[in-house]
Amino acid sequence: MLRTRSATRPLQPADREAALELCARDLASNVFVASRILEGVIESNPHAILSHRSGREVESLLWASANVVPVETTAESRRSFVDRLRRSRRQCASLLGPREQVDAIWTLMEPDWGTAREIRARQPLCVTSTPPSSLGVTLDPRVRRAELAEAELVLPAAEHMFTHEIGYAPYTGSPRAYLASLAALIRRGHTYIATEDSADGNQRVVFKTDIGSAALGCVQLQGVWLAPELRGKGYAVPLIAAAVEHIMRDVAPLVTLYVNDFNAPARAAYRRVGFVEVSEFMTILL
Repeated sequence: MLRTRSATRPLQPADREAALELCARDLASNVFVASRILEGVIESNPHAILSHRSGREVESLLWASANVVPVETTAESRRSFVDRLRRSRRQCASLLGPREQVDAIWTLMEPDWGTAREIRARQPLCVTSTPPSSLGVTLDPRVRRAELAEAELVLPAAEHMFTHEIGYAPYTGSPRAYLASLAALIRRGHTYIATEDSADGNQRVVFKTDIGSAALGCVQLQGVWLAPELRGKGYAVPLIAAAVEHIMRDVAPLVTLYVNDFNAPARAAYRRVGFVEVSEFMTILL
């Protein structure tokens, strides 16, 4: 008996360009997966990205590692992807991406994966390609790229951001592995900070943000953080604006991020910097 090859299988090196073209259809939504492809994940971890074909064409993608992230999925590809995840007994920490795709995938996954820890159903996806200074926004001159020797200086801000955003600490016991991940971002020039002198005379980070993904002229920001005691005092907009302006000049002209719909102060700050809400993401925390 002849066996037909499954329409869903790990993405192959030969499909790299087709996969990037698929991501580029909605780059602001798909920059995470595009960046992983450009970083060489097809070769280093070939099972991290699943592809679904319609005939000979790559129709949809699914990042399936610690997180699950869909790219241009259809009803058929979603069923196939979820069946593949179910059969492989693969577990993940979250499911995130364009809201309609994530909602449809979660409907299929939930009977086997159980109750979500938290569902963030509406997260506006914000995009800008306009330098904030051209809009008359003041830029905070303290914002700069972090230096590699400053990983431990960045640690308290990153830890605070992660814990309050995700709901648990980024590490238990030694911070060595987490520090290594911070250092990796800094080494790539993907962490921007502002510092000031603390009461004891030492430097402390009062603002930070990271480039979580960068591909095809687009970046996605993550971990935007301002020291709690400075919030609501007019610091956020000049700091964020300065970071965006640096990133547009240093890395890519299109800057994106997504934000929880209930975070009204952050959404207002992003609008003042020049971001426009173009669609919605959804995150399922497991």
